[in-house]
Amino acid sequence: MLVAGCISNTPQETESGVQDNETETLENDGVELTPIEEQRNNGIKGSQYIDRDTYTLKISGMVNETENISYEQLTSYPAVSRVVPLDCVEGWRFTALWTGVPVEILLEEAGVSAGANTVIFYSKDGYSTSLSLDYLIDNNIIVAYKLNNVTLPQERGFPLQLVAEGKYGYKWAKWITAIEVTDNDSYEGFWESRGYNNNADVDGPRFQ
Repeated sequence: MLVAGCISNTPQETESGVQDNETETLENDGVELTPIEEQRNNGIKGSQYIDRDTYTLKISGMVNETENISYEQLTSYPAVSRVVPLDCVEGWRFTALWTGVPVEILLEEAGVSAGANTVIFYSKDGYSTSLSLDYLIDNNIIVAYKLNNVTLPQERGFPLQLVAEGKYGYKWAKWITAIEVTDNDSYEGFWESRGYNNNADVDGPRFQ
């Protein structure tokens, strides 16, 4: 089965999906980036395809007001770019330049209620995973809409992939359609509910 993070027992997708009018960046400040076509890629139901024009990101749960943010709105926020390696629990990794918007900015739009401590990310394919609110804010974690300076390909998670720096790849949700703020710090996502460690710290324990 394929997964949204990086755990799989089936062949990996390696298509680049780069649009014809875009040029992929393969080096950033002296750091060599892994070409998209060489990056391993998984999803629990294979690649998902989302229409840019009708897409909205729903932010709900313990917030002052539920928000529905369009793709155009997402890309209008001040962008953050950083080089971050994705480490898979299976033992492989790749390094890429990610560009997107901090999760904190999106949560500020909705207004986080007192007592909230966890954020759940939901994907179009039914995948989900969670991370602590403090981790997301303290590390300025972003949801990326660009990869190596090109629009995130459909096969790579368009329109949004979570860049969960320092966490194993199963925390890096792709094809994100909804974000829920909660006080349920024991929530277990797709792979966590199947025995993988909920903290998912790189080099930490892989199983509960």
